[in-house]
Amino acid sequence: MELRDIEIFLALAEELHFGRTAERLRVSQARVSQSIKQQERRIGGALFERTSRSVRLTPLGEQLRERLDAGYGAIMAGIDEAAAAARGHTGTLTIGILGPHHQEIAAVVDLFRQRHPQCELRIREIVPTDPFSPLRAGRVDIALLWLPNREPDLTVGPELYAEPLVLAVAADHPLAGRDQVEMEDLGDHPVAYPEGPIPDYVWEAHTPSVTPAGRPIRRGAAIATLEEAFTAIGTGVVVSPIGAFAAGSRQRTDITFVPLKDGPVMRFAPVWRSAGETSLIRAFVQAAGAARNS
Repeated sequence: MELRDIEIFLALAEELHFGRTAERLRVSQARVSQSIKQQERRIGGALFERTSRSVRLTPLGEQLRERLDAGYGAIMAGIDEAAAAARGHTGTLTIGILGPHHQEIAAVVDLFRQRHPQCELRIREIVPTDPFSPLRAGRVDIALLWLPNREPDLTVGPELYAEPLVLAVAADHPLAGRDQVEMEDLGDHPVAYPEGPIPDYVWEAHTPSVTPAGRPIRRGAAIATLEEAFTAIGTGVVVSPIGAFAAGSRQRTDITFVPLKDGPVMRFAPVWRSAGETSLIRAFVQAAGAARNS
C-alpha cells in the first residue's frame, strides 16, 4: 500500500464523504474511489459500507484505521524530523566552560549558531576543581577543559585554544615586584591546591608537585573555586599559577599577576561522554574545527 493510498483511506475514514475527501487531498473523487477499491481488493474485504446517503467504516475498516493511524503518525513524525535535520539541527546543546573562557570560543559559538539557528545553545560555568562531574551528571553536553584527559568514559575533541599561566601573588608579596618569575621559585612558597574531585594528573599539568629541579612544591590553602583562590592569594597565605584569561578578567588591588617565564601553557579541547555522543555534539565539534582553521 502506497503512502498516498494510506492518506486517502485515513482521510475518508475521518470525512466519511468521497467528495470532501477528494477536496481535502486535492485529488479527483474518482482517484479516491479507485484507491479504496484497490485496497479492498488487496485486503480481500470491504473497508467501507456505501449507500446513496452515507459512507461508514466496516468492522474491518475500523480495525485497519486503528493500526494505520499510529503507523502513519510515526512515519510523518520521522519525515518532519528528517526535514528539520536537513534545515539544521534542532534541540538544546549545553556547553560548560571555565568562567572567563567565553571569549575564547566566541567564534565557534557564532559559527555554530549560524549553521544551526534552530538549536538552542546554552553556556554554563564549571569550576576547575570539579571538571568532570557536570559531564557525567548530564548538566552539560560538552565541556571545554585543559589537557591531558585520560578518563576512559570521555572523548576528547581537537584542541581549540591555549592559555598561558601567570603567577598570582599578594600585592605585598616578595615576588610581587619582580618583572617575571620562574617555576623554580614555587619551591620557596606554598601554593593553593584543589579541594575537589579533580584527578591528580590533571592538576599536575596546571600546578606541578615539584619544581624543574625536583624540589617539592608545598601545598598551602585548599580551594574549591577561583574566588576562594583569589581570597587566599590576596591575604598572602599562598601563591598560585593562574590562567592569563582569569587574570585579565580580575582587577584587584590586593593581588599582583607576575609573568611566569617557563610556566605551563594550558591547551583546551572539547570533552564529552562517549556514551552520550549526539549529532548536536558532532555538529559543535565540526564548527569548532572550522572556526579554528578559518
